[in-house]
Amino acid sequence: MILSLLLSSLAAASSDQGTSTPNLFALRVGRAETVSKGVIEHAVILVEGGKIITIGEDLPIERGIPVYDRPEWVVMPGLVSAYSRYSLDSEGGDDNSPEVLASIELYPASEELRKIVETGVTTLGLYPPGNGISGQAVAIRPLGETKEELILRDSAYLKILSRANGASKRAIKDGFKKADEYAEKEKKAKEKWDKDNAKKGSEKKEEPKAGEEKKEEAAPEKGGYVPPEPEPKAKPFVDLRAERLRAVVSIQSAAEYLHFLDAIGEEKFPWDLRLPITRESDLFYVLRKSEFELDVDGIGDKHVRCIMEPVLSVMPGTLRTRNLAKDVVAAGGKLAFIPRGDSFNDHRQWLANVGEVVSAGLDRNVALRAVTLEPASVLGVEQRLGSLEKGKDANMIFYDGDPLEASSRLKAVMLDGKFVFGEVKL
Repeated sequence: MILSLLLSSLAAASSDQGTSTPNLFALRVGRAETVSKGVIEHAVILVEGGKIITIGEDLPIERGIPVYDRPEWVVMPGLVSAYSRYSLDSEGGDDNSPEVLASIELYPASEELRKIVETGVTTLGLYPPGNGISGQAVAIRPLGETKEELILRDSAYLKILSRANGASKRAIKDGFKKADEYAEKEKKAKEKWDKDNAKKGSEKKEEPKAGEEKKEEAAPEKGGYVPPEPEPKAKPFVDLRAERLRAVVSIQSAAEYLHFLDAIGEEKFPWDLRLPITRESDLFYVLRKSEFELDVDGIGDKHVRCIMEPVLSVMPGTLRTRNLAKDVVAAGGKLAFIPRGDSFNDHRQWLANVGEVVSAGLDRNVALRAVTLEPASVLGVEQRLGSLEKGKDANMIFYDGDPLEASSRLKAVMLDGKFVFGEVKL
């Protein structure tokens, strides 16, 4: 396959090939971990305007295109940390505030945000603080001069802290009750609009008297029906039902999983689970319905995506190691890893920690997907991020060896087609 390019693009690429990244260029690396399409050896990646134009093995590169030739490097998609409070410091309470947006806390000049790219993280999902239903997360790129430049997707997910008590159940049920009330209000508004529009369309004026000009019939209202806006606390639950929003539900135990299922009843909406891993976590009891004779489907039966740290736990009351991440996948669930904490160093050690879980039996490809494409799906940005594919954003990180090996070093980071970390010259 020959990479055909416009002459205008070639001219743009030829300028400023010093320390900055040209608009059009090719990357030639030893191996590409695409995540979605497997491994490509001797990979060539063409980038233009911040997007991946094509990627393949040993592709010919047209004369005149700048080439970054790094045969010793391994490239993979930029890391996506989907459940974080990194760089944010406000505190929340116990009030249920589903309408609150984490984006109000963003500070574009934050030095912490600028620095995070040095860990390989190119996308962050930041959630609002607080217990209960604390609000809606925002998906951001870490570099930008304004909030608008940072934000990839506002209202990325609704954060719900679900506990095994009546208050948590009431909060969830009350939210969907508000959605029911809105649905009834919207139904009545539509019926009234239909009735009024039909009446106007059928009305006729009296026949004109002799010498009078005939008047036109009243016409239906122009434009379509516009539904009323839901109340701020109702809107997130309306959006959940319409699948315009997904929920991330944090639970800590098997009992809390069962209480959450009881709280939502027959409600159908997209949701993921946040599973904080403690040393004696008992969440393995709700992985499969058949294994533990549950009355409801287990996490694996529902193919739920589980957001967790890459750590090993032990069986309660024993010293036997348990790899919950591996167990979730074996049961039929999906994984999205997050760093073990929110500090810069936690993010810098993230892939090494993932490597430890892989050494304990987790499938390597599943692990790579769990730090890229799956968390991108949590945030609703998987169409543009999380894998190395034609048409996706050129967010890439480069290592001098296997990214999951502790001995490998991060050599460079690319965000939107620009090198933002590492000494990289043509």
